[in-house]
Amino acid sequence: MELGIYTFADITPDPATGRLSAHERLKNLLEEVELAEQVGLEVFAVGEHHRPDYAVSAPAVVLAAASARTKKIRLSSAVSVLSSDDPVRVFQDFSTLDLLSDGRAEIMAGRGSFIESFPLFGYDLKDYDTLFSEKLELLTQLNKSVKVNWKGKHRPSINNLGVYPRPYQDELPVWVAVGGTPESVIRAAKMGLPMALAIIGGMPERFVPIIELYREAWKKSGHSADNIRTGINSHVYVAETSQRAADEFFPSYAEVMTRIGRERGWPPTTRAHFEEMRSPHGSLLVGSPKEVADKILFEHNIFGNTRFLAQMDVGTLPHEKLMKSIELFGTEVAPLVRKAIG
Repeated sequence: MELGIYTFADITPDPATGRLSAHERLKNLLEEVELAEQVGLEVFAVGEHHRPDYAVSAPAVVLAAASARTKKIRLSSAVSVLSSDDPVRVFQDFSTLDLLSDGRAEIMAGRGSFIESFPLFGYDLKDYDTLFSEKLELLTQLNKSVKVNWKGKHRPSINNLGVYPRPYQDELPVWVAVGGTPESVIRAAKMGLPMALAIIGGMPERFVPIIELYREAWKKSGHSADNIRTGINSHVYVAETSQRAADEFFPSYAEVMTRIGRERGWPPTTRAHFEEMRSPHGSLLVGSPKEVADKILFEHNIFGNTRFLAQMDVGTLPHEKLMKSIELFGTEVAPLVRKAIG
């Protein structure tokens, strides 16, 4: 199983230290990528947002900078908001990244967890699902063929035109990120694309039917079971002790989740709810290295996933604490997981 990090480059105010500038956050992010590679993690992914509380709106640019400072780690978006972007430009950007990184680029395509990009780029939210479906189909065509003939509703037609540059790899790996909507799961399976499932609340067991639905649709579509790839993306924080991890992570986590909750109608995040989600079968992987490893293995046992990505900067954590968590994840959690899985 591949293990890695994903980040939204959060610049929300830290309860203790205040707001971090986008300039400083991006410099810190590059240090995090370097460290992730040094401690043996396989993937580093960067999200796309168009809000004042996140520093990255152009993942390919940030990942290109990261490619110049690393040699092995795979570099992915998490996610590229394909619904409000142009698949041709997304493909070109990540093909360029792939060339710069000697074949380490990936795209994780999704509809995004926020909606600011739709009015920003002139799209109607009424077309939320059809935009993504149509653009994902175009992206996969671009990935497979140099010249493309394509006609859709939301973008001008392409009439036997070549799209360049081509990637260093034969094809760019394209993952589909889902939050649990059955239609999205089935679409990814039918298209033969790997699926990443975000679990950021509740109990992981309730997502088992989603993975089962994906596997069933995959097989019904005639794809080989040997080629199924699934990923789990979750909130993670590691410290030397369980209590220290909880005490360090809770303030920034609670601030972000409570603020977003006001936008979406969620109740405020309390310490009691936080501790419930930290329980052995909860969705938060916050604790000592052994606790976090045990929860990754628990999820691997119920899902059979081939990748696990950890989001650690839920809110603005002090850089040195975030770096320590990445170090522990790579040097202590990952070896425990790999030894257990074999």
